[in-house]
Formats: sequence, structure tokens, C-alpha cells
Amino acid sequence: MIAKRMNASALLVLSGLLLNLVALDGKAQERRSVLIPHPSWDCYLPQGIPAPEDGALIFEMKIPLDRIETVGRTPYGQRSVAVGLQGKVEGPRFSGAVMEGALDFMLTLPNGTIEIEQVFVLQAADGSYVYVRNAGTGPSAEDVRVVMDFEAPNASALAWMNSGTYVARRELRSSERTLILRVYDVSDVPVDTARATVIEKPADLPAQPWDYRRKAEGEQPGERLIEETVTLGQSQTVGESKRGGRNIIPITGGEVRGRINGKVLMGGADYQSLSPPATLDARYLWQTADGEIVIVRNGGTFGALVPAFETRVDGPYAYLNDGRYLSSNPSVGQGFVALTFYESAGDPTGE
Repeated sequence: MIAKRMNASALLVLSGLLLNLVALDGKAQERRSVLIPHPSWDCYLPQGIPAPEDGALIFEMKIPLDRIETVGRTPYGQRSVAVGLQGKVEGPRFSGAVMEGALDFMLTLPNGTIEIEQVFVLQAADGSYVYVRNAGTGPSAEDVRVVMDFEAPNASALAWMNSGTYVARRELRSSERTLILRVYDVSDVPVDTARATVIEKPADLPAQPWDYRRKAEGEQPGERLIEETVTLGQSQTVGESKRGGRNIIPITGGEVRGRINGKVLMGGADYQSLSPPATLDARYLWQTADGEIVIVRNGGTFGALVPAFETRVDGPYAYLNDGRYLSSNPSVGQGFVALTFYESAGDPTGE
């Protein structure tokens, strides 16, 4: 009887192990299948994102994090932002540094889907800069793929980065405050949609914006919202690249005064496009005096700058999510710029 019981127990254990192995194998196969991104967040590859590991590794980035800010539930989902310190890049095709101030915007949807936007700057061993703005997605935090988009100097040994298809495996180690991206060249990897995982998104959630709002004709500054002083780091000039000239001015801090009081946090930059007409595109964070985090984006041409905000929907500054605002041109000082943000008045239409 004892032997029979032991055999039955052993069979139960073995069955459990086999079930676990099947589950693990299923997860492994899912990580190797093609991801079809949601049309609202196509990540540069609407036809499908292959498993990064099916390509050739070109480099690994390791970014220590200054902080991971939990913004809360915003109009687009549960938002957090990781802000990088200077990191290291090593690999067979590129070695150098990730400049301080990298931003990793993570959106977690109610069904577990992840959407990622990243913006940062690389510096190669020869001192040249590469602007990077990425989009990523995954069915869960266990399988997040980031499609890389590089703007490297045309007249440099890095010009190869302006073409090709590159996908990274993203790994956020929150307890270690480290973000790791392993970047692969998947230019020659076939996209087999026969075994694809389709990214789903709740129908009642609006798509998060990729671009910034343009000032409408007839729109004018109204009531003043805030005055802002933003301290700046040394410019990082990419030069002529696949989208024209690019210059980046890092944001290192600052102060917010007015209807909202608080500080500008270190992180992000003004990622300026120098192709006529010159366009500003500043991305950064506020921390209000009462501890709320507000994502700020201020973009447009001179005389037509439009700020937009993202913060939690159940917080004291939720009105920022739906409001329409305009910005003054930056007034330049020694190591800083000053701006005033206004409520929009006049024509409420426009894209």
C-alpha cells in the first residue's frame, strides 16, 4: 500500500512538472512569434514586429535610472516614466554612452498590453551624437519589443543606423533601477504572420498621441497658466541626418510658478529639428508642490508653440489633460530659458 501511495504521489508531481513545462514552452513560443501591433500604436512596423533574438545583436544598452515616476491613471492608461542617468552601450557595431536624461514612457492598459515610447541620445566613441526615438509594445511585461529609430550623422561612420530595421528586447529591472535594451538587426528576418500574436487594446481607451498639436488659425493666448524657468545642459548636435538637421538641448531642472507651483525635473530635452521652419519639441516632467507628476510636451514653430500635458485623471490637475494651451517663445538667458503658458483663446478648432 505504501509503495502504491508513493507511486501515485510521484505521478502527481511528474504531472505537475509536465504541465509547468508545457506552460513555459507556450510562453517561449509566444516570445518567438511575430507581434502585430495595434493600429493606433504601430511602432514603425504595422506589418509585424519579429522576435528581436531572430536577428543579429548589434549592441546592448544598460541605463541606470535616476527615478521611476508613477504618474497614475491618465486618459490613456496607467502611466509611469523612467528617467535615465548616463549609461553604457557595448556591442559589435556600436559602443559609447547613453546621455543623461533618457525618457522611457510606459503605458499599461487594463488588459495587460504594454505601450512604450522612448526618447534619448547616444554618444559614440568618436564624440558624435545619435538621436533616438523608439516605439514599443507587448502583450504583457514579459514580452516587450521596442522598434528603434535612429538619426545619425549622414557624414559619419554611423550613417548605417539611418536605414535598416532594428528591434530591441526591453527589460526594466525596477528593484535595481536599471533599464536594459538588447538591440538586434532584424532587417533580413522574415515576418511570418501565420504564427502571430495580435496586440489588443480596450475599445474605450483613446490612442496616446505620437505627434504634438498644431496651433489653429485665429487661436490666441488667453488667461495665464504658469511661468516657467527651465535650466539647460550643453547642446548635443547631431548635424544633418535622414530627417534634416537635429540639435538636442538637455533639460536639467527649473521652476514652475502660477496656477501650478513646483519644479521641473531633470530629464528629457528640447529635441530641435533645424530643417526649415525650425521646430521645437521639448519633452520633460513637472513635479508639483503637492507631489503630482505632470508629463509636459511643448512643440511647434516659433510663434506657434503648443504645450500639452498628461497627468492622472483623479488628481488635482486633471483639467490639464483636456485643456488647450499656448506657449510664448522661449526667452533665452545664461544656461536657462523662460516661458509663459496660457490658456487658449479664440478659434477652438485645429489639429
